[in-house]
Amino acid sequence: MDKKYSAIYEKRGKWYIGYIKELAGVNSQGKTLKEVKRNLKEALNLVLDAKEKLSYDDKMPDKVFRESIFTIGK
Repeated sequence: MDKKYSAIYEKRGKWYIGYIKELAGVNSQGKTLKEVKRNLKEALNLVLDAKEKLSYDDKMPDKVFRESIFTIGK
């Protein structure tokens, strides 16, 4: 299942900045809106790939456990 993320773009001086609202640390910049969109998509894919590689698989050590957490409203 693909997850959708919110990309936020701002014009700051001569540059555009962009970031993903749902994932802290996923941000980029570019001289054009097209460039920042391309850079942000690449940054998002790099972060998601890294998170997947760094996460534990099903063979977790005995002292590590995983559970699902659900949020209710804001």
